[in-house]
Amino acid sequence: MTTDSTSPELRLSILGMRCAGCIASVEGALTSVAGVESVSVNFADHSAIVKGNPDVEALKKSVKAAGFDAAIMEGFEDPAEQEAQELARYASLMHKAKIAGGFGAFLMLLDQFGWMPMVGMPHSQWFWTVVSVISLGIMAYCGGHFYTGAYQSFRLRQYNMDTLIALGTGSAWFYSTIMIDYYKSFPALTQHAYFEAAVVILAFINLGNALETRARGQTSGAIRALLGLQPRTARVVRDGQEIDVPIEEVGLGETLRVRPGEKIPVDGVLTDGHSSVDESMLTGESMPVEKTIGSAVAGGTMNQTGSFLFTATRIGRDTALAQIIKSVRQAQGSKPKIARLADQIASVFVPTVVGISGVTFLLWLIFGGDGALGYAFVTSMTVLVIACPCALGLATPISVMVAVGRAAQSGILIRKGEALQTAGKLNCIILDKTGTVTQGKPTVAKVLAFEGFDETTVLQLAASLESGSEHPLASSILAAAKEQDLKLERVKQFKAVAGRGVMGLWQGKLVLFGNKTLMLEEQVAVAGYLPALKELSELGQTPMLLAVNAEIVGIVSVSDPIKTDSAEAVQALKKLGVRLIMVTGDNDITANAIAKQAGITEVKAQVLPEYKAAIVRELQRTGYCVGMVGDGINDAPALAQADVGMAIGGGTDVAIESADIVILQGSLLKVSEAMKLSSATLVNIKQNLLGAFFYNTISIPLAAGLFYPIFGVLLNPMIAGLAMAMSSVTVVSNANRLRWMKF
Repeated sequence: MTTDSTSPELRLSILGMRCAGCIASVEGALTSVAGVESVSVNFADHSAIVKGNPDVEALKKSVKAAGFDAAIMEGFEDPAEQEAQELARYASLMHKAKIAGGFGAFLMLLDQFGWMPMVGMPHSQWFWTVVSVISLGIMAYCGGHFYTGAYQSFRLRQYNMDTLIALGTGSAWFYSTIMIDYYKSFPALTQHAYFEAAVVILAFINLGNALETRARGQTSGAIRALLGLQPRTARVVRDGQEIDVPIEEVGLGETLRVRPGEKIPVDGVLTDGHSSVDESMLTGESMPVEKTIGSAVAGGTMNQTGSFLFTATRIGRDTALAQIIKSVRQAQGSKPKIARLADQIASVFVPTVVGISGVTFLLWLIFGGDGALGYAFVTSMTVLVIACPCALGLATPISVMVAVGRAAQSGILIRKGEALQTAGKLNCIILDKTGTVTQGKPTVAKVLAFEGFDETTVLQLAASLESGSEHPLASSILAAAKEQDLKLERVKQFKAVAGRGVMGLWQGKLVLFGNKTLMLEEQVAVAGYLPALKELSELGQTPMLLAVNAEIVGIVSVSDPIKTDSAEAVQALKKLGVRLIMVTGDNDITANAIAKQAGITEVKAQVLPEYKAAIVRELQRTGYCVGMVGDGINDAPALAQADVGMAIGGGTDVAIESADIVILQGSLLKVSEAMKLSSATLVNIKQNLLGAFFYNTISIPLAAGLFYPIFGVLLNPMIAGLAMAMSSVTVVSNANRLRWMKF
């Protein structure tokens, strides 16, 4: 089903999902509603994202008919409320586990000490009748959600974990109850009641679900931390008065006040004051960022020192924080290829297990000898209980959820689950130069003075001329002059010469500032300065000549320096065996100079943005798995073409549609971290799947009694229930190891 990326989105909280089989039921129910274009169900946090224009009540009704409940999730949920709901669910499951386990333990204790009458003994019927009634009540209270789910899935001709639990425990109770009155119809060896098995199985399964709920809650810690950043109120300036209003009432263009120690409520631009802001939860960068007039600030970040006013530019779901949370959730709910394999297996697993259980019953009934009926019942029930596919269904989504959350904590925003699987396989990475390897902010690198001028005067005069220019390099020269508190001179008859430089009159003298071409056109001799120009160019700098009355008096060299960690990041990628290519539109000399500083040996210079995608395609054609790292704007075609597109951007530029991964703080080191996390996640998923498959491969034959003729071993149904529950907890615990991964 094709979808429009601009289609409206609804996020639903789904109550009642207990296994992988439930995913198909929920997806089917939601997809059947008119107006739905696509559905993505996230079993890890029990939510669903619906794209399209469906009727909300129709969605809820359809989900209800499938045996679940749905609630619309709008805006920012309160993390405290969300955590309280998880704790309440955990407490409820533990309470049910204790009640069922307590009664089961009581029955086993009576049996252990010989205080329980045998079925068929005189005056024992009343005892077993009471036990049957109490067991039924406990099963209804502690396992009612399983039986309701099984009924709904049967009605819709779908099968899931509830089906197996209901069949296993229900048949145990039914067999035992029939045994009370009709024990004479059964062989002596099969005259045994399994009431304790029925309730203890429910105890173990509820215990497993409770532990899984607790562990799963820990995996969404990154989301809760991000949600916790969003303040509930904002201080707006209206009619000259500062008033506190709910965050929902802040409008675009409004002026807001932020004091020291307060969270910034929405995205905006400083209009008055200055401060330093802690943006660590947004970008992963621990150092505070200085903010002055004109600086952008992001909602959810923490103001530290000064008080300031700012104008709101993005509010509600458009803020950087909202976009990050949305992207993280989408990635956690998306399914890489390896997940689809698990889903396909899980969809046929339950009916297969029911079939195996039936075959087991028949084989024992035919070949079981004395007590065949009892053996047939016990083994078929044990197969149903132990084979629940919870671990299989959790294997992939729980690892993806933890990994995406861990990445977000480190300033890596994974927008697509497929990228999480592919990033670790990259063997060729293309790097853009400006803003990726370099800082993207030109600065004055060197000032040379000649003919009686000093460096200060050269910079002062160059800045005075550039004060009227709109050239990108002008700002760096003006910034350098401001840093030295230089007073700008008055320049008359200013003129900008496109592609060459600027000129004007200073103290009645003609002053030129620009490249070699400008000087030659204005009859200025430059031959004696060519070696200096070449030397500076080879260092990756852009030199500009300053001439007064047709005589060179100085050179101001501007460069876009490489980031402090670019060389380290390049070495980290080389250690991973990745082929690195820097592709840039800059000239050969500058490109090679920057590449040399960063440790990159392969360079393609003077490449137009539209041809970068062609380079990616050619590398893919020759067998490379290609990653593209760029700024996400002029590199968009190449980012989209690459197997994994990584956009380098600040915390306020997270909605880059062409990228699969966004590096929030702009550090190239995060590229190798993303690759390492990808590899670790894939290993973790494979461990989970292997464990789940191995568990079922071994446990089902054991439960069916395959080894009984050889070793005389039959698996107790209660132990099967415990093993099934613990397998899910093991998978969740293994996935949680990713939370502590060190790069």
